[in-house]
Amino acid sequence: MDTFLIYFVCFGVGLLFTVMSAVFGSLFGGHDGEIGTHGHAEAGFDHSGMPGISPFSPTTIAAFLTAFGGFGMIFSKIEATSNPWISIPASTACGLGVAAAVMALFGFIFSKTQSSSESRVATLIGKEATVITPIFTDGVGEIAYVQGGSRYTAPARLEGEAEQVEKGQTVTIVRIVGSQYYVTQV
Repeated sequence: MDTFLIYFVCFGVGLLFTVMSAVFGSLFGGHDGEIGTHGHAEAGFDHSGMPGISPFSPTTIAAFLTAFGGFGMIFSKIEATSNPWISIPASTACGLGVAAAVMALFGFIFSKTQSSSESRVATLIGKEATVITPIFTDGVGEIAYVQGGSRYTAPARLEGEAEQVEKGQTVTIVRIVGSQYYVTQV
């Protein structure tokens, strides 16, 4: 079989997959599975929930296939690289380079746009908040706090001796467990 045809098929499959992913991803949302990466196919087999992209994600594989096929078609038409023993390794190296660049680019974008809120939540310990729904002993109320210039609300429970804290009073966040904020009256 002619190597140009193999390169052409790889290029076509990669390009077709990319276009179909873009069209169907925007039509159907692309949020099917709810595992660590919240169903984002671009995250591949990485189930850590951390932003990023896996080397085995469909996005990275499509980038490799497209680049491998494209560079292969170019190398097979150049006299010095037309031999398959030269064009296949060169196309593979170029495909891996493009896939690595795509992975690095998406990793950079994901880390900027979907960075973990863990570190931001940890900085709230010791901060003051305002009670917006009264908090009773063994009950849950609601607090509001400002972080990074934005106002947030969260469910809150009392920690310590207080029996209740009324709306409008100031409290201090002493710990956070899951989505529950534990507060003490100031």
